[in-house]
Parts: sequence; structure tokens; C-alpha cells
Amino acid sequence: MDILIHPTYFPSVSHFVAMVKADNVVFEMEDNFQKQTYRNRTYIYAANGKLLLNVPVSFTQKNRQKYREVKIFNEENWQSNHWKSLLSAYSTSPFFEFYRDDLEPIFKKSFSSLIDLNFETIHVICECLQLELNTEKTFSFEKKVTNKTDFRHLVKAKGTDVKPFEPYTQVFSEKHGYINNLSILDLLFNEGPNTLNYLQAQHLDL
Repeated sequence: MDILIHPTYFPSVSHFVAMVKADNVVFEMEDNFQKQTYRNRTYIYAANGKLLLNVPVSFTQKNRQKYREVKIFNEENWQSNHWKSLLSAYSTSPFFEFYRDDLEPIFKKSFSSLIDLNFETIHVICECLQLELNTEKTFSFEKKVTNKTDFRHLVKAKGTDVKPFEPYTQVFSEKHGYINNLSILDLLFNEGPNTLNYLQAQHLDL
């Protein structure tokens, strides 16, 4: 199965389920940027429940802008804040220390392009999982896709209900219960080397 999907910031579990099960992953490069999507946000499990990590961008709705052209607003200290949030949320998780050295450099490296940052997060996660994806990038925008399974709807942070995946143990699950479809980071820090097996066992409704 070939799929069409967006490169997002530390993608959700649903994104990775789709990518792991695909024969070929085609990344959408030619769409317009939209706010309040996983293009520049991800959700983790913090002490008080679901927590948004948002990458600030320089963007105005008045002028349509291609996703691949969007720049990060680096005047805000977002990288430091995101790393502190991850430390607070996952320092007691079973596998945080195991992957820490692989992930921390992302929060110290300078990025100007949002899409470059997102590809870097996907690359590093794939290295952690020892996962090799066959990937391509689009060169033109197609509203309707006929030769690939279209998973571009997964980029929507709101209004896209994903069927609950099999629960796994989360750091604060005794306080707030299981929270579905968080960032792949949540699964990685809690399941470690079992993450890939977990992803392959899940089913994603179209």
C-alpha cells in the first residue's frame, strides 16, 4: 500500500501506524499551511493530562502560504520550553534515558524551516525504532488521489476522531487514565523497543 501523508512535528501514533504499515510513504509538500494542525504541534501526557507543544511560526492567514515555505518564529524560546516539558513529563518513564541522547540535539539545533524540523523529528524517531521507510515527496498538489491511500486528514488536530488504539501503560495513567493518539514520543518513552511491534499490531480506520 502506498500512502500520502503530511510530515508533522513528532507525529502522532496514528501517523506512525499508517507509515509503518505502508509499502511506500509519499509526503505531501505542495499544500497550503493551515493553523491548528499537527503541522506545527504535538500532544504529550503531562502531570495534569494532555499537554500541547506548539512550534511558533511566522504566518499570516491573509496570504496563502505553502506549508514547505513556512518559517519558524525563533524569537520565542520554544525549543527550551518543549524540552523542559518532556523532561517533566517523561523523566520517570521506563525508556526516557535510553533515547534521551538521540532526541535532545533536536532541541538545541537551529531550524528556520518548519518542514525541515518535522522531517528531522521523523528521521530521528525512525532511527530510534530502527525503522526504514521507503519515502517520496510530492511535486504537485492533488485534491483527489487515485493511486495512493490518502491519510492527509490525519494532520487535523481537531475534528478527526481516531479509533482508540490498544491501551499501553502511560506515566500518569493512574491519575487521568489512558489518553489515545498522543505524540509518538509518548509511546516511545513508555514502550521502548516494543514500540514498533505495538505500531504494527494496531489498526487504523480510513
